[in-house]
Amino acid sequence: MVSRTRHAVAGGLVLAVLLCTSTHLAAAEKADRVVVRKAESRLYLERDGKTFASFKAAFGARPKGHKQQEGDERTPEGRYVLDSKNANSAYYKAIHISYPNSQDLASAQARRIPPGGLIMVHGQKNGFGWLAPLAQRFNWTDGCVAVSNKDMDVIWQAVDIGTPIEILP
Repeated sequence: MVSRTRHAVAGGLVLAVLLCTSTHLAAAEKADRVVVRKAESRLYLERDGKTFASFKAAFGARPKGHKQQEGDERTPEGRYVLDSKNANSAYYKAIHISYPNSQDLASAQARRIPPGGLIMVHGQKNGFGWLAPLAQRFNWTDGCVAVSNKDMDVIWQAVDIGTPIEILP
């Protein structure tokens, strides 16, 4: 009986170590592309064309359509670059999306309106991370891509400055 108990405990420990190790390795993987699918409310991390992580995402309060101007509460659609990181933003960690690009600027200039900016991938408003299970059920940002703080920690580690991001309808 003691022998079986020892084997069960040892087997459990080996399994726990393997699970921790595989989780750690997945968390250490670097993305060479980020894809956001607004219709699915998901952010995907990819490496060599294969998705290795997926996260629930919330968008601007008016999620359908491409961002047209400042204050329209839409999340842009198109190809951009994650071009800077801010560990001390008003939201739990923020990675800047290079919106507006040259096409967005030209379109806004032609219509004589400001394109808006400061579009980020970020966690929850500082001090409100506990609300993520509820907040992530709604599109609540002014045009950013929001994830839970726990998910933002993984994204933060997996994404380097210069990583391309494609935001799809």
